[in-house]
Amino acid sequence: MSHAAAPTARTEPVRADRQPPAAQRVYAHVKQAVLERRYEGGVLLTEGELAEAVGVSRTPVREGLLRLEVEGLIRLYPKKGALVLPVSAQEIEDVVETRLLVEQHAVRRAHPVSDNLVARLEELLAEQRTHAASGDLPAFSVADRAFHATIVEATGNQILTRLYDQLRDRQLRMGVAVMHAHPDRVAKNITEHADILRTLREGDTDAAAHAVHQHVSRVRQLVRGDDRADLAAPALDGTRGEAR
Repeated sequence: MSHAAAPTARTEPVRADRQPPAAQRVYAHVKQAVLERRYEGGVLLTEGELAEAVGVSRTPVREGLLRLEVEGLIRLYPKKGALVLPVSAQEIEDVVETRLLVEQHAVRRAHPVSDNLVARLEELLAEQRTHAASGDLPAFSVADRAFHATIVEATGNQILTRLYDQLRDRQLRMGVAVMHAHPDRVAKNITEHADILRTLREGDTDAAAHAVHQHVSRVRQLVRGDDRADLAAPALDGTRGEAR
C-alpha cells in the first residue's frame, strides 16, 4: 500500500530587521550605558527619558528596569525613577577577593600552557593595545576581562568558569571606572598582562600566580588610599560627571 508523503514543515523566514522585544531593548540600553559609565553611579533615570531614548512606551521600560534591579545595577523608586547604584568599596573588595581565589588557581592549573592558549592571550593583548591607542576604554575593558577569563576557561573546570562569569558585569564596570579615574592604569594593565603571559610561557606557575596577585590587587590598593573618592564620589553627592 502506498502512503502519501508527509507534508514538509515550513518555517517562517526570519526578517533581518526584526528587533528584540521592547523590554529587552530597554534592558540592554541601560545596562550597556551603566557598564560604560554613560549613566554613572548616583544618576536618577526617569521612565520618560528612557522611553524616549529607546523609542518605546513606559510599560516595557518598567519591565527592563526590574531586571536590572535584580542584577544590582539600579534601585527603583516608585514615581521617581531608577537610581544607578555606584560601585562601592565593599563590592570592589568582594570582587577582588573572589578573583584572586579563582585566577591564582587558574594560572597554576594552566601548566603546561598550550599553544592555543598562548595564541589567544597574545591576540587579546593586541586588542588591548589597539583600544588603548584609540582611547576606547569600554572596549579595552572587555578585552582586559577576556584575557583573564580565557585563562580561567583553560582550566577546563566548567563550574569554576561559570562562577567567574558571574563577575563579568562588575569587572567591566569597575575596569572602566578605575581607568577613568587613573588613566595611567591602561598602559600598566597591558604591561602586567604581558608579564602574566611571559610567566605562563616559561612554565613558572609560582611567578604567574604572584603576577596575577599583584595585578588584581591593584584595584584594591587604589580604593584603599586617597583614590577611594574617585569611585565612590557619585554616591555621596548624587551628581553626574567624570570621576575626579
